[in-house]
Amino acid sequence: MENRTEVTEFILLGLTSDPGLQLPLFLTFLLIYTITLVGNLGMILLIVLDSRLHTPMYFFLGNLSLVDFCYSSAVTPKVMITLLLGDKVISYNACAAQMFFFVVSATVENYLLVSMAYDRYTAVCKPLHYTTTMTTRVCSFLIIGCYVIGFINASIHTGNAFSLVFCLSNMVHHFFCDVPAVMVLSCSDRHVNELVLIYVASFNIFFALLIILISYIFIFITILKMRSAAGHRKAISTCASHFSAVSVFYGTFIFMYLQPSSSHSMDTDKIASVFYTMVIPMLNPVIYSLRNKEVKSAFLKVKKVFICCEQNKL
Repeated sequence: MENRTEVTEFILLGLTSDPGLQLPLFLTFLLIYTITLVGNLGMILLIVLDSRLHTPMYFFLGNLSLVDFCYSSAVTPKVMITLLLGDKVISYNACAAQMFFFVVSATVENYLLVSMAYDRYTAVCKPLHYTTTMTTRVCSFLIIGCYVIGFINASIHTGNAFSLVFCLSNMVHHFFCDVPAVMVLSCSDRHVNELVLIYVASFNIFFALLIILISYIFIFITILKMRSAAGHRKAISTCASHFSAVSVFYGTFIFMYLQPSSSHSMDTDKIASVFYTMVIPMLNPVIYSLRNKEVKSAFLKVKKVFICCEQNKL
């Protein structure tokens, strides 16, 4: 029998060990997280308060904002605590919980973007049947499906990672409990576990990309068939925000995972991870608010209501 001391906690090595960079990074992430909270919770509030935004598109967008809020909150607070206080320790259970909620959020966002692509396809390619196709029942089914797949996928990856035995190093070379970064610490045979990670993650990403690609092929074909310039502009405006969000989300993953192995490094992984765990959740509400007249109009309406309430109090 081999003597083994099982790991009960992990140490997150973080982004940098340079003390001179920790305060600037903390302030940067604090600003990013604040914008993320205000942007996503503000978007949800606008959609709830303004009846003009009670449509399938904004129903999906509200859920996207909720997921982005959870996505960022699963990772960013711990990173900021580590930078400010130097507390790099995370318990075994907290690490598993962080991994689970991160994977849930990432998976739900992945399939939400697919649902939104289908919604845009229906709006552009079948406008006369849009209200009968994108019913409340259909939208609810798509949303519930996204969350169910997210929880199943997170259960698979978290169970897959923490079914391994950890008895050697507990130093996680990352700033959060990412699945590959934790699995590499195991002292047991992880070949099958790594194959499960690769195949399941690849299926989720490439299946989603395939559906989105097919949707946009039909959308672009429909746009090219339109004779009026006004029709072109309206169709492009309808899809521009979603296309931007898709490009940012999947572009980051492609940049991270499709690099040649010779140019792949842990530092590159960390930079890419900062982008998709913190920056993307901040960018999504900005993308949808800047490119959407209805969101701007709803914001101005809510702003006027609050100003009138304040004036009445005075």
